[in-house]
Amino acid sequence: MPRKKKSSGRKYGKAAGKTVASAMRRKKRGTLKSGRGGKGGTVKSRKQAIAIGLSEARKKGAKVPRKKAA
Repeated sequence: MPRKKKSSGRKYGKAAGKTVASAMRRKKRGTLKSGRGGKGGTVKSRKQAIAIGLSEARKKGAKVPRKKAA
């Protein structure tokens, strides 16, 4: 049985990692907000901070895998 070829290289680009790290620092400082406008509250969850960081990286055009379809 032939082995499935493993995708070479990094799954996430370095730029994506930096954006997520930035989001994590903002969460720690308490300046990371969710949502648009004034309604978004302060992010408390680590997972949510990572998701926001990846979303920002995607907008910048960094190498980030596609979102899984719900």
